[in-house]
Order: sequence, then C-alpha cells, then structure tokens
Amino acid sequence: MAAVAPFSIAVDAAVLADLGQRLARVRWPDEIHGSEWRFGASLPYLRSLVDHWRDGYDWRRHEAALNTLPQFMTRIRDVPVHFIHVPGAGPDPAPLLVMHGWPSSVWELQKLIPRLVDPASFGADPKDSFTVIAPSLPGHGFSFTPGQPRLGIAEIADVYADLMIHTVGHERFFTAGGDWGAFISARLGHVCPEHLLGIHLSLLPLPRDAIRPERPTPDERRYFEELDHFLREETGYSWIQGTKPQTLAYALTDSPVGLAAWIVEKFQRWSDCGGDIESIFSKDDLLTNVMIYWVTGAINSSFWPYYARHHEPWPFPPDERITVPTAHAAFPRDIVRQPRAWAERAFDLRRWTDMPVGGHFAAFEQPDLLAADLREFFRTLRPGRRPTG
Repeated sequence: MAAVAPFSIAVDAAVLADLGQRLARVRWPDEIHGSEWRFGASLPYLRSLVDHWRDGYDWRRHEAALNTLPQFMTRIRDVPVHFIHVPGAGPDPAPLLVMHGWPSSVWELQKLIPRLVDPASFGADPKDSFTVIAPSLPGHGFSFTPGQPRLGIAEIADVYADLMIHTVGHERFFTAGGDWGAFISARLGHVCPEHLLGIHLSLLPLPRDAIRPERPTPDERRYFEELDHFLREETGYSWIQGTKPQTLAYALTDSPVGLAAWIVEKFQRWSDCGGDIESIFSKDDLLTNVMIYWVTGAINSSFWPYYARHHEPWPFPPDERITVPTAHAAFPRDIVRQPRAWAERAFDLRRWTDMPVGGHFAAFEQPDLLAADLREFFRTLRPGRRPTG
C-alpha cells in the first residue's frame, strides 16, 4: 500500500510576487475591432480579468477555501497523486470517485462535493451521502512534479484503480465524471468492472469517427451537424496539444496572461453562458482554476492525454460493451452530444437525463442538477438498496 500523507496547499510567497510582476508588465496583442470572442479570447475581457487578477484577486483566500477540504498526497506508479477525501455525513455513505477534466481542476468540484457528502444540508436524503474521493488528474495541478512520467487515459485509470482499491481501501465504488473523467470511468469499467458499482457520465466517451449512415436518424443528423462545426471551428487546441505540446508549453508556462487566455476561452466556449462568461463563472472562480495551473507549473504535462489520444489506440475497445450500470446526464451545451442509441450500444445504459441547462463544466455550472442526478441513479445500485415504487 502506498504511503499517504496529509496535504495542505501553501504557495510560496515568491511565486505570488513573481506573478504580480508579470501581470504588471503585460504586452498586449491587438484585436480586430468588434470581434468579441470570435477569433479566441476577447481582448477587452482579458484586460478586465487581468486588472482584477492584479488588483483585486486574493489567492490566499481561495487557497484557504481549498484547504477546508481534507487533502492528501501519495505516490502511485511513480507519479504523485494529490486527492481530496471527504467522509460522507450520512448513515452509510458509499465511496464515489469524482473526476475533473481539462482545462479544469479540483476547483471545479468544490461546489459539488458538499452536496454529495452531506445531502441533508441541501434538502436531500442523508441516506444518499457519499464518501468523495476527488483526485487532481496525474500531471495536473498538485499531482505534478517537473520531469515526471507522462500518463494517458489508460495509465491514469490504472493509477485511480490503485488509489481507490489499495490506497483508500474501497473494493467497490462508484465513479462520476465528464471530459477525461468520462474516459477514465469507461476505461475502469473495461479493465476492472468487478470493482465498479456504477458509472455516471456527463460526457459520452464515444469515438467521433463513426461511419455516417446513408439514412441518419434525426438525432444522428443533429449530432453530425454539431460535430462538423466543432471539428471545423473548435479543435485547434486539441491538435496543437496532441502533436506539439512542448512548443505551446513555453508560452503558457512563461506568461500568466497567455495561460489565462488559453484556459478561460474554453470556459466561455464550452459552457452554457450565452456568450456572457460571468453569467456562469465569477472572475475569482476562473482565476482560481488558472492559478492551480500557474502555481504548479503543470500546464505542459496536462496536455499529455491529448498527445496520447492522437498517437495511441482508443483506451477501451470501441466494439466491446461496458457492462457496468451507467447513467448519462446530457447537458444541452456540452461540446458534443452523441445519440442515445449509440450510448446504449456502448454501455449498460440504465438512465438518461436531458438536463434543462448546463454545458461542459457540469459540476461548476450546475452542481445542484448534477448532484441530484448522481444521487437518484446511484441510490438503487448501493449494496443492500432496492428500487422503490
């Protein structure tokens, strides 16, 4: 069993002083007049964000907020693993592995975790409580040290299986995630289904290069229209991260504004914000997520799952069905939305929820909706529980 040590975030004051100096001497690009977010991160918005970062944002306050959650550090398969581990407040909490993706961090989960750990405090049944284990993805945030081995989805799933089974001691557990967290859940369902009680996905990890039928259903036609737009207009980040990540890393590791632009643009494009990013995310929330990448220097290693996806086989056989009971919460503004029939072929799909609002960052955008769907689906899969009604 890997050694586990309590962990508290404590960023060196010199790192924050250096950041302040860099923010004081930004060299801004120009922008085509009136372009807003059309060609990438908006210059007026980035200026306002950096003004707040420099003069109004308080990292220590958000560092303290993160440190209210019990955190630990261990080492698994030669990589550091930082994880939040919060015992459930109900009578018989079930273990739940909750995962973030890119360009997110454990900060995305800070609103969701209390709703899962202590549902009674949010008007829900205390019997639906979970003991939550929420790691920083290996190579992301505090699960990073310079020069560490790079891990793709298959290797990260192996690390998480070790974490859950051998480090924190849960032989059987639930998983939940979107983005890379959805891929990791599916990989775990493929390699160790006997350890999974259920899987909850807010993104369907299905191949996008499916053969297009001659007579597509309306759902398939809608999906291919959305996919064509996404592939044409929104995948530049994936190609550079998946082919030449090192080159990009120099700019984003050296420039905090460059890093913020790269990350924040995704929160604007992939969320259900109607173009107004602050209708969903506060400046402080956006900056805290960026700060986790900045203070750890982890942006380069966070690119690696993209490189692995471009150069390695699909992380689980696309022609083999995942047999673990699975639910999908379909948020209307997620980046891609595959047809339900495809999900039913790939997973033992027990539940499909068409959410009224929300985008790619479900835990951040709609923690109440996501928590309720998790509780309702996993309720009847808990050991000793049976469906009612």
